This record gives sequence, C-alpha cells and structure tokens, in this order.
Amino acid sequence: MVSRRLVLAGLAVSSAFLRVSQSQAAAGVVNAVDSGLLPNSTSDQTVKFKALLTSASTAGAQIFLPAGTYIVSGIQLPAYVNILGVSGQSRILYGGKDSFFTANDAKHVQLSGLTIDGNSKSLTDSARGLIEATNVGRFVIDDCQIVNARKNAIDLYQCGGRIENTRIATVQDMAIFTANSTALKITGNEISDCGNGGIIVHRYDKGRDGTVITGNRVDKIRADLGGTGENGNGINVFQANNVVVADNVVNGCAFTAIRANSANNIQIIANNCTASGETAIYSEFAFEGAVIANNIIDGAANGISIVNFDSGGRLATCSGNIVRNLSARGPYEGTFGIGIAAEADTAITSNVVEKAPTYGIQLGWGPYMRNLTASGNVIRTSGEGIYVSIVDGVGPAIISGNLIQGAKNGGIVGHKWADVAVKDLTLKGSAYSDLVVERNIVS
Repeated sequence: MVSRRLVLAGLAVSSAFLRVSQSQAAAGVVNAVDSGLLPNSTSDQTVKFKALLTSASTAGAQIFLPAGTYIVSGIQLPAYVNILGVSGQSRILYGGKDSFFTANDAKHVQLSGLTIDGNSKSLTDSARGLIEATNVGRFVIDDCQIVNARKNAIDLYQCGGRIENTRIATVQDMAIFTANSTALKITGNEISDCGNGGIIVHRYDKGRDGTVITGNRVDKIRADLGGTGENGNGINVFQANNVVVADNVVNGCAFTAIRANSANNIQIIANNCTASGETAIYSEFAFEGAVIANNIIDGAANGISIVNFDSGGRLATCSGNIVRNLSARGPYEGTFGIGIAAEADTAITSNVVEKAPTYGIQLGWGPYMRNLTASGNVIRTSGEGIYVSIVDGVGPAIISGNLIQGAKNGGIVGHKWADVAVKDLTLKGSAYSDLVVERNIVS
C-alpha cells in the first residue's frame, strides 16, 4: 500500500526537482536528460543531441551532460557551444557514421569534463580528426579525455582558445594538430601512445603564431608513417613564430622531443626530454632567434641542434642545459652522438655534456660557421670534446674557458668537414686569425 506520507514525500521530491530545473534554466544551464537524452542507451542519439545543441546555442545556455554513455555521429557544432560533463563519467561515443565533432565559423566552443571516445572506428575520408574546428574565435577543451582516434584527436585551423588538463591517448595519427592559430594555449595535458605526433603547431605560411605550450606530459610517440623527422616528434613547431615551449616532460619519441622548424623567436625552456630516437631538441632550417635554456636531455641520438645556416638558420643562445647518455646510432644514415651543434650567430654557454660518443660540442660544418662562442661548458667522457670547422671561408669563433675531461679522440679538434685537420687546437688555435682558443682545461 502507498501511504499518505510516501505520496507527500514524492510530491516534495518532484517539487524540489522542478525548482532545480527552473533554477538551472534561469542560470542558463540545460540538463541533457531533461531534453530527452538517455544515459547508457545502446541506441544512436544523434538526432536528439543535435536538437539540444541547436536550442542551447540559441538560448546561450550551457548543456550539462550527466554521467553515462551517449552514442552519436556527425555532430556539427553551432555558433555557441558549452557542454559540461561529470569528469571521467560523461562519455560521448562515436557511432561510426560520417565525422564526429565538427565546428566551422563558430564564436565559442567549450567542452569540459567529457570523455570523447572515437571507438577505434574509421572516420569519413574528409574528416581531419575526432574533434575538428575551423575559424573558431574561442575553442576550449578542459578536463576532458579523448581516446581511440583513428585520425588526429584534435585538429584546429585558424582557431584561438585553449586546450588544458586533458588526457589524449591511443591515437592513430597526432594528438593535437593546430594550423594558423591565434594565441592558442596548450597546457597541462597528458598525451600518450600516438602514431605520428604529439603536439603540432603548424603554419602554412610562415608568420606570427604566439602559441604557448607549457606543462604537458608527452609519452610514447611513434613514427608509423616513417620519414626522417616529419613524424615521430613529441612537440613540433613549423613556420610558427613567437611560440613558447616550456616546462614539458617528453619521453619516448621515435624522433625528436621538441622540434622547431623555420620558427622565429622561439623559446624552448626548462623541458625534460628523455629517450629520443633522433635529436632531442632542434632549431633548424630558416629560423632567426631561438632561446634554448635549462633543459635536461637524457638519452637521444643527438642532444641539441641549432643548424641549417645554409637555409638561413641563425641567431640563438644555448645555455644551462644538461645533455647526457647519447648514442652514435640513429633512425637513418647520418652522424649521431653529438651533444650540442650550432652553425651561426650563436652563444653556447654554461652547458654540461656527458657521454656524447662523437662530439661534445660541434661548431660549424664545412663553410657554414659564423660568429660562434663556446664558453664555460663542461664536457665529460666524449669522443671529441669540441669540433670546430676550419675550412676556408668560415667566420669567427671563440672557444674559451671550457672544461673538457675524458675526450678519447682529442679535446678541441679542427675539422674540414668530417676529416680531422688539426688534432689539438689548444696549441695551434692562434694560427687561425678568426679563431680564438684560450683558457680551456683538457684532461
């Protein structure tokens, strides 16, 4: 029997629920369940989800997605989107039809507390990633999990905003690919198990970008598509100027932990890079202006390369880095086992290099050397301590105040390309008018 007390209690609960719903509506919050979505339903709920997005966008309301799994496909996000889930519990599962989430020319898209699961199903050929956006003024992903993507997990073109505190894992291609961004912030994310790349900041034409990449953990990045550095990088900046890459922990990349290609005014600061298959930190090709400072590199084929003066690569400082435990073997034919290499207009100061089997520091390559200083560095247990190019036509260099210990093949060695020309420049450096070698200790 139903007692009067139970009926009254039920009415009280219903009244309370109504008051909560009314207050949510007044506050601009719409509960997805109240709009007909069913948590943990095995049916595709795309139609209801699209209708909810449209109505919430018109009202400028936030959608609250309760805990549970919701199967959808082909979601075109409207001009305003703000979806909040229960962190780790609200799961949107790709149903396997068409694309997954797409936004074009929207003003504001915000996804928070959601698990976005690609279900390891193929996307349509035209889709760039599980979540893709073009020309979105403010694109925000916060406290989400994005998993099981058959293409890129996140793919943004001409977007601003932020990607923060999000876990991205089990991705066939790249975790985060951005192109032609506007002051994007990528911070505090955990990225692992990606087929070809972790965080990629790309521009189709070289120019100011201003993306900030800080405090991310990037691990287990493969190079399934092969190549000699196009893939397999933890963080890759291409033709994007004025980018900051700082305080990231990057481990287990098939090629490079942090690679900057043709990127002007880049700062690569205080990153922790371990187990890189090729060069751990790169500033390469047509760049002007790079600060590489206070990074730790442990395990790589090469440590730090600031190179390609033949393509215009120049103007850098390299200071306060620790580079150790390098290998003379790399993922393709080439010279590996080099601690720090630079070619033009660069100061290399106060670094510690240990166990670089080929060269602790390499200054120049053939005629590609100009305005280099190597001072106050500690180099231990290397093949050669410092390589310096002495071919005709090289520019000036100063090698001063370095401590070189246990260099098997010579402390400071003059080279003509790969060939040794002067075995010991500590005695003969004065013979070259543009080369100063002084106050170094070799033991």
